[in-house]
Amino acid sequence: MRWPVPAVAEVELVIPARAAYLALARQVVAAAASVEPTFRDERIDDLRLAVSEATTNAIEAHADLSRDEQIRIRCNLADDRIEVEVLDRGPGFDPDAVEQAPDAEHPERLEWERGLGLPLMSELADETEIRSSEGGTAVRLVVYKPRWGHQPGA
Repeated sequence: MRWPVPAVAEVELVIPARAAYLALARQVVAAAASVEPTFRDERIDDLRLAVSEATTNAIEAHADLSRDEQIRIRCNLADDRIEVEVLDRGPGFDPDAVEQAPDAEHPERLEWERGLGLPLMSELADETEIRSSEGGTAVRLVVYKPRWGHQPGA
């Protein structure tokens, strides 16, 4: 499950599917994005949070599998964007079947603890794509470099 990206530079991180490695994943992605001087700190923070959500979901997908399972995170710096893929080998899921959280003003929202990660990733990244099957899930997050007068995500 790999998207074709005309990479200028690629960083790949393979971590055990354990929560203790979540901070490392965030740091590596932020460091890769900060190599590009046109990315504002706010956009790097957005990407870091979106990757954190995708990686948390990947860790949870491996909860019932072997402790030796790994998650692969690829950061591709292209001419016009940074693209991050989070790949796991969990059982997969149907993104369209995930229950939507109630509106923020709805009283039931106070009881809602799950299901906010996918919409959050979509809000924070300029593009979000999820491919999932029984053999695992690939989450693709894209943040575009700003152009003159245009700041994606602003």
